[in-house]
Amino acid sequence: MRIEVISPHGFCGGVERAIKMAHELLDRTGGTVYGLHEIVHNETVVNGLTSKGMVFVESVSDVPEGATVLVSAHGTSPATFVQALERGLNVVDATCPFVSAGHARIRDNFKKGMRTVVVGNPAHAEVLGYLGEEGACLPEEVRPGERTGTVVQTTLDAGEHEGVCTATRDRQQAVREFVNSQLPAASNSRLSTLNSPLSKVGVLVVGSVRSSNTGKLADIAERAGAKVWRIAGVEDVAGLDFEGVDVLGVTSGASTPEDVYEAVLGALRNMCDRDMEGE
Repeated sequence: MRIEVISPHGFCGGVERAIKMAHELLDRTGGTVYGLHEIVHNETVVNGLTSKGMVFVESVSDVPEGATVLVSAHGTSPATFVQALERGLNVVDATCPFVSAGHARIRDNFKKGMRTVVVGNPAHAEVLGYLGEEGACLPEEVRPGERTGTVVQTTLDAGEHEGVCTATRDRQQAVREFVNSQLPAASNSRLSTLNSPLSKVGVLVVGSVRSSNTGKLADIAERAGAKVWRIAGVEDVAGLDFEGVDVLGVTSGASTPEDVYEAVLGALRNMCDRDMEGE
């Protein structure tokens, strides 16, 4: 089996920025720092920050008055920022720039007398933050004939929704291109994965099961016709069965650290070397 790196993969700029801010803040303060929601949906990253003294909470009401709180890359609502300031908290905003742009668009639309439809998972922290803006609403709340704008959750499938952020779109497109490049003639086949020659193509996605963008990468690869595996890290490699796969593309979600990805690649290559020695 041939193993190929799918690029780009891994941390997007917004995630990398947020994690860097968190570590710098912890190093500078030398004390407890609170994180509003998980900074990104990845257990390795969260556990690493927790070990350095970060305490993750779901509400600023859980943060002691006067303490330091870091807003996650997913952002939050304007009301949360107000509440934090009222409690005398030192707020450090690590919101992804793409998410901040979404908030700005909602506010601009409201000034123009328009409501903004928020497309995404209504339970996701990013979407909840958008819905906290004046004039934001879910699709089912739109009135007939109403003139509206749209903001899309940054981690959705770019092939299905316009407005998905560039980093997410680039990683999704790289997966599509990898699968299609293996057997171009079959890339548009409507046959099921089991009946398609593309079943010899595999895609392994490295990332947390709680990560929305990681899940979308797996969905896109599967719809393109590849066999798909999704794992959290190197500890899951030994249980994988790649029988029948000729080429395996390996990618990772935007919240997956590069060292986790590299460890998985190393384990896969060792596995292939052992299989070749046993032939």
